[in-house]
Amino acid sequence: MKLQNETIIMPLPDDSLIEYFEDSYGPFVLPEDYKMFLKKYNGVVPETRVFDFHDYEYVVEQFLCLLERPIEDPINGMYEIRVVMTQLDERLQDGFDEDATGYQVVPIAALFAGNFLCLDYRTSDVPSIAIWFHEESEEYSPEMVKIADSFSEFLDMLYESEE
Repeated sequence: MKLQNETIIMPLPDDSLIEYFEDSYGPFVLPEDYKMFLKKYNGVVPETRVFDFHDYEYVVEQFLCLLERPIEDPINGMYEIRVVMTQLDERLQDGFDEDATGYQVVPIAALFAGNFLCLDYRTSDVPSIAIWFHEESEEYSPEMVKIADSFSEFLDMLYESEE
């Protein structure tokens, strides 16, 4: 993956922080390819950031990060996975179930225009990659479209903008 020259990679999460996230926000296990990505590119702004889907061009503004203490970093903390999940909360939940625990949709990248790239666990323990549309999503009714079967497959879709 090609990175922007001025990009800053956040402090890299270790296994214990990733496991804490999974245990606290799951029931899910992050895919191994995504865990490896977090451990190498936590919060990166890629140069290779454009992808096409159904005749539309999408732009990854920034991959979300996983920080030990996001509140201590008010600028980059805005792009922390748990912070975004908390902000979007009910709009990420598919239906209301007072007995449900954890999330089934996990945002992993901010896209241009307020949308997010997500891991979608709603139909399987092995997540697909989907775009979550903020303008169409309502409480307990996320509007999403699957774009890839895996995180690695999604990364293969990215290319540099010709601007």
